[in-house]
Amino acid sequence: MSSAQPIEFMTVHELSDAMISGELTSQAVVERYLDRIERLDPKLRAFVHTYADDARWASAATDQLFKTGHRLGPLHGIPIAIKDIIDMEGRTTTGGSTVWRDRISPYTATLVRRLIGAGMIVLGKTHSVEFAMGGWGTNNSMGTPHNPWDLDVHRAPGGSSSGSGVAVAAGLSPCAIGTDTGGSVRLPSAWNGLTGLKTTIGRVSCHGVLPLASTLDTPGPMCRDAEDAALLFGVLHGPDAHDPLTFKHCPIYPMETLRKGVAGLRLGTLGAAEREQVDAEVLAAYDESLGQLQALGATLTEINLPISIAKMGELVGQIISIEGYSFVGHLTDDPKQPIDPDIRPRIKPGRGVTATEYLHLLRLRQDLMRDVNFLVSSIDAWITPATCTVAPPVADIDQSTSPAVFTRPVNLLDWCALVMPAGFSQNGLPMSVQVACGAGHEDMALRIGHAFQQVTDWHKRTPPGLG
Repeated sequence: MSSAQPIEFMTVHELSDAMISGELTSQAVVERYLDRIERLDPKLRAFVHTYADDARWASAATDQLFKTGHRLGPLHGIPIAIKDIIDMEGRTTTGGSTVWRDRISPYTATLVRRLIGAGMIVLGKTHSVEFAMGGWGTNNSMGTPHNPWDLDVHRAPGGSSSGSGVAVAAGLSPCAIGTDTGGSVRLPSAWNGLTGLKTTIGRVSCHGVLPLASTLDTPGPMCRDAEDAALLFGVLHGPDAHDPLTFKHCPIYPMETLRKGVAGLRLGTLGAAEREQVDAEVLAAYDESLGQLQALGATLTEINLPISIAKMGELVGQIISIEGYSFVGHLTDDPKQPIDPDIRPRIKPGRGVTATEYLHLLRLRQDLMRDVNFLVSSIDAWITPATCTVAPPVADIDQSTSPAVFTRPVNLLDWCALVMPAGFSQNGLPMSVQVACGAGHEDMALRIGHAFQQVTDWHKRTPPGLG
């Protein structure tokens, strides 16, 4: 095998190369993941449903096509996991809620159709925070996935795409799809040692994705490195007649610029006041990452925004509560419904907001987007820690707070962002940095991430004890 990693921890592009060379078959790859799901998922609880029979059938058919020279592209024959708020026709999509335990999807989401059209094989659906409403990754109703970096202590998996993060980190799938409204791709990617891409609103169709806050919701890939994220993004994004927002941006080709490096790029860094809220180990890893980017030829500039990161996070929380209430408020208001008790208080603030107050909030957002975009117009990306801390024990979480300190501002500004591993704490937990770029510049975020991962190996580390 050309890769130093076992099959379950190979990147998507390594698996693809091995299939092209004939070293691996799609059947062998799918079978390896299904075996690990059967053995390890009873503890890890990443999956809500698995589609083992269909995955085996699809992989067998794929190998027959390969024998005849029919290959759809680099993702053909590669398995993937899908967050359980994304519709697949005829399948159950629960949205992380026991209320919807028997909800059958009426159609298949555009993003799933594109992945399957590229030849990918869906292994199953992964756990989500109920209604995708929460950054810690906990779910009292359907179960909280177990962060695989600590098999003894049940630590936060990050949310709301909790199952997707755990599945990829534990080698149950080579990649997965999450969604991000305030950090739900990036938080589980950060705490599970993955590379995750938060896309610009409208880049990837939300048709067939259960909504939380339509003005903020964005799907994105969760995988092992920036090259995998670029491959998946290339298939996922583009215009879709079912989602008018997808016509805002022209398609881009991130693989064309992925290897251009960071020499000459201008990167913004945290202002002094914002550094104070970051734990010492995480801050040290962040500073070391900045040094590595600078050594690669990037120029660093401290950025002091006209509004605090905390205030931007509060505004995002307000939008999520208001729009979330419009979708599920009738459920959270009903005491007879078996709603996760941690979710009700997050939706409730949206109940009494008037239309005037909501429109004022949206105008405030637009004003901030204009002012901040003008301020940072001279930089190519803003580099921040992905989180303030490593993944905490579930038992220690204060559910009235949010870990989405550095992720929510990106949603408010409608930027894109890549989160990637940047070190490990003394007790072996992943620490990550965030590369945030302006709307529509996913190619730049991926380019910076790829350059960083050429001189670091943090993204190659895997959780111990999962043989």
